[in-house]
Amino acid sequence: MKLIDTTAAAGHVLCHDITRILPGVEKGPVFKKGHVVTEEDIPILLSVGKEHLYVWEKTEGMLHEDEAAEILRRICMGEDTAMTASLPSEGKIEIRAARDGLLKIDREKLRRVNGLGEMMIATIHGDLPVKAGDKLAGTRVIPLVIEEEKMKRAEEAAAGGPILSILPFRHVRYGLVTTGNEVAAGRIEDAFGPVLKQKMAEYDTECMGQVILPDDRERITRAVLDFAAQGADLILCSGGMSVDPDDKTPGAIRDTGAEIISYGAPVLPGAMFLLSYLTVESKDGEGSAEKRRIPVLGLPGCIMYAKRTIFDLVLPRVLAGERLTNEDLSDYGEGGLCLSCEVCHFPNCRFGR
Repeated sequence: MKLIDTTAAAGHVLCHDITRILPGVEKGPVFKKGHVVTEEDIPILLSVGKEHLYVWEKTEGMLHEDEAAEILRRICMGEDTAMTASLPSEGKIEIRAARDGLLKIDREKLRRVNGLGEMMIATIHGDLPVKAGDKLAGTRVIPLVIEEEKMKRAEEAAAGGPILSILPFRHVRYGLVTTGNEVAAGRIEDAFGPVLKQKMAEYDTECMGQVILPDDRERITRAVLDFAAQGADLILCSGGMSVDPDDKTPGAIRDTGAEIISYGAPVLPGAMFLLSYLTVESKDGEGSAEKRRIPVLGLPGCIMYAKRTIFDLVLPRVLAGERLTNEDLSDYGEGGLCLSCEVCHFPNCRFGR
């Protein structure tokens, strides 16, 4: 810091708050630490009795908090137009979504940057859907000034791409295969279809149709393959997912030739969930052959009655084009217990964290 005359303070950075007291009206900072003094500010400073100020003396190798905050912004979002950022203020920047999509966070980079000290990035949870305008992250440089070398280390820790990204949701055509002897025979009404169609309607999806079948392994297999041949981007198989001898859906999905990623997930409700990918060959617009990997999901009965299940965690990631692994599902173990709150606040809750 250095002490200067207020009349010569234009362009300098305040090292302390300037308080103004108006009896019976207000008491508070008229200018805050880190404010860059302008010519217009000088009469105000003099009016509150400040004829001298402590200001930051610019030195080689040191950055003002707002300069460093801009570096943190680039580390978080780069120049991605899917996000917007506030102007830096007191070393702080707020980042929001500019479009709907799936928020992805490079957690290892985030951990490395926050571990450097004197700077921080706080985010919401990733792998969940966000809407335009949602707050995603806040950044702050802790001291008024920080070593330029330290901010370079932050850039190195996050090299290779921004920490945050938003994957757009695709337009997805899906087929629905509902199984169960009792439903196929008309003894009970199908409860799966309405629930799944309602959940899918929250996204840019199109239902190609629903097939209701008895617990017949061959017919279920054929229905899945038929939807795939019709160009489905996603196939949902509901019912018949337990170890009951009458439940044939897992075996039928396997018979399609799909690669089973996992039968079972550490999530309640939703432990009997099945994730698989069916590879099919199709022709593109020019007649050339191309291979497509279609997610085929086996959905347990809890989806009919539970407010939130494994399906709510996995669906947005599938619709954003992510190819999930067994490790992705295993990560849901911590936070995978839904508390079935009387008023559901998902995704603003602990489920799936």
